[in-house]
Amino acid sequence: MTPFVAELIGTAFLVLLGDGVVANVVLGRTKGNNSGWIVITTGWALAVTVGVYLSNAVSGAHLNPAVTVAAAVTGAFPWENVGPYIAAQMIGAFLGAVLVWLTYLPHWSETPDQGAKLAVFCTGPAIRNPAANLITEAIGTFVLVFGLAFILSPLNLTKGTGFDLAIQPPLVGALVWAIGLSLGGPTGYAINPARDLGPRLAHAVLPISGKGHSDWSYAWIPVAGPIIGGILGAVAAKLVTAVPAAS
Repeated sequence: MTPFVAELIGTAFLVLLGDGVVANVVLGRTKGNNSGWIVITTGWALAVTVGVYLSNAVSGAHLNPAVTVAAAVTGAFPWENVGPYIAAQMIGAFLGAVLVWLTYLPHWSETPDQGAKLAVFCTGPAIRNPAANLITEAIGTFVLVFGLAFILSPLNLTKGTGFDLAIQPPLVGALVWAIGLSLGGPTGYAINPARDLGPRLAHAVLPISGKGHSDWSYAWIPVAGPIIGGILGAVAAKLVTAVPAAS
């Protein structure tokens, strides 16, 4: 498996399971209908964990253009690989969203709320305020990238033992769970341009019963916010680790 395929598969499973839990909660006549935010955040945390397990050993499990760009900005990832990684993530996210649509095929017509159908695929603000929404997404992704730099550092994990690779995915999932529970209320915590844009494209092209519009006027926020926050988080982490510890 190549890094491109690993990123595609990992992101596809991330979206399949992540958007899948949203579908289970918000679509009509599902077994999990109205089960709430804690179910959604838990499902997304587990979706990230599975996606990382599927791809980490091959591609490093970026699964997120904000992570890929941030790593390139700080010199931790070659710029020539940024385009292929993002392409794989976008394709995977789109395919994952299509699989969610197929999984819940009878339930779209049982859901009159167009906003609920859109929420299965992509994020939206609880209160529409572009500046505030952008800041929220930037802060959430800052926490993601900054947190990953330390959670997965040699200070916490002994590299080269094999155990470090085994324990990384649930640690990443726990961080995403924390972000969702604590910071997800204003915008639904996209914190990942591919996770939002790929499924939004799927929503736009799929023959979903009574789906309504795809809210393209908002779509730039879950792309720009995570990129900004990811870069700031990576730069901040690099600056902090460059400061010598006090003797």
